[in-house]
Amino acid sequence: MRDFTERWPIGPLEKGIITAALELGSLMGALAAGVLADHCSRRISILVACVVFCIGSTFQFAAETLFQLTLGRAVGGLGVGALRYFLQLHVAIPELNRSSSMLAPLYMAEISPPEVRGSLMALEQFAIVLGAVLGFWTGFFTRNVSGSSSWRIPLAIQLGPGILLAIGCLFLPPSPRLLVMQGRTEEALSALATLRRRSPEESISDPLLQIELLEMKTEAALIARAGTGSERDLREFEGGLLRAEARRWMRLFGRKYLKRTAIGIMMMFFQQWSGINALLYYGPTLMHSIGLQGDIVTLMVSGGIGIVQFLAVLPAIIFIDRSGRKTLLRGGSVVMAFSHFCIAVLIWQYEDSWASHSLAAWISVGCVYLFTAAYGTSYGPIGWILPSEVFPLSVRSKGVSLSTASNWLNNFLIGLIVPGLVEFSASGTFLVFATACFCGYLWSTYTVPETANVSLEEIDAVFGSSAGQEDALLKQQIEEELGLHNLVQQWGLSTIRE
Repeated sequence: MRDFTERWPIGPLEKGIITAALELGSLMGALAAGVLADHCSRRISILVACVVFCIGSTFQFAAETLFQLTLGRAVGGLGVGALRYFLQLHVAIPELNRSSSMLAPLYMAEISPPEVRGSLMALEQFAIVLGAVLGFWTGFFTRNVSGSSSWRIPLAIQLGPGILLAIGCLFLPPSPRLLVMQGRTEEALSALATLRRRSPEESISDPLLQIELLEMKTEAALIARAGTGSERDLREFEGGLLRAEARRWMRLFGRKYLKRTAIGIMMMFFQQWSGINALLYYGPTLMHSIGLQGDIVTLMVSGGIGIVQFLAVLPAIIFIDRSGRKTLLRGGSVVMAFSHFCIAVLIWQYEDSWASHSLAAWISVGCVYLFTAAYGTSYGPIGWILPSEVFPLSVRSKGVSLSTASNWLNNFLIGLIVPGLVEFSASGTFLVFATACFCGYLWSTYTVPETANVSLEEIDAVFGSSAGQEDALLKQQIEEELGLHNLVQQWGLSTIRE
């Protein structure tokens, strides 16, 4: 925006730092949220993240120096990363529902009935992309407002959703799953009864509530036992909280889980280096590099990227289970690599003569949209689904957390280096993305297992371990100890008699 660029004439390095500050803060926020979420209630954790986000937003829209703006983005990033953690962290659901499991909002997954969880997950993904589209077009329509209001208004608007979510947190019920993990069973039953619209008297006699509560207790016991392992390990864990937590994280890099951990980390690596966030962050810059002239045309074409991604989410919801993860990843990689390669060739050929080759410029725009559509149906949604499916129940939350950290780290690198890379060589920038997508094709073809509608035994066979089956056997043992099987049988018999 004109007032912004005149006030602070920044180069590619400064632009990268300002952009990447939010991603770096988000990485720190996501890691901090993992600790906060296990020791505080979900609503308090979300409320704290909202307050931090609003403080960062205030720094940004009220900034009088470039340092204040950058600091505001870093502080706001802490809140964004923490909230994104709660949105992205997969909460384990019974393995019977595994074929339809997807990433869900942490809090939403913990309080929602299983029969509507899938719809809520799809709605969450839909809302994220919609928010990105609205954010871009808000800036587009305020770009010609006089003075600093042109850029302060869209930055100030961030406070609205942040404050609204913070106020809403005051009315959120506690998470029964977290209460169970903390050993507060009676409070968990009361919270569960409230969420399922049962009276305190009904909660005692309702078999469905009792079964759901026992399922939560089973999951909590499974994670605890799998994390401690032998009696010797248990004594070592009792030696200190920090040591115990470090041992749990190190399990991900043991021989049993290393291949699965690599899948989660590399999935996020290829998702980010496909180039999607480079287009979202630096769309106008990249549009200039492929020959589009005029701010209005450049901005409108850049805004179209978000709209295409928004529309691409819809078929992904339909075909992601029918076609399978591996097929979509391979197909998406081919189309994305082809699109980037075509753009790189066109820029290399016509970067000095775009004015006389407008058709080549618009072909490049078409390739950008083709890439975005391919990403929206493949790497976009699968990037958040695949990590939750390859990890067994006992390490799933930490595995997904590590994958999320990989996402933010690579996101930070993209935001930092792309402006300088584009200035050095625009065609080379797209060639880097094309190479990453091609490597993603090889990776998805020879390394990634198919996880759609696949049994635990089949996934274990792919990774050469029995971790998933061991979890299943331990889970069955815990269910028998807690009396879950007997309760289900009794409820089934009483239902048949009625």
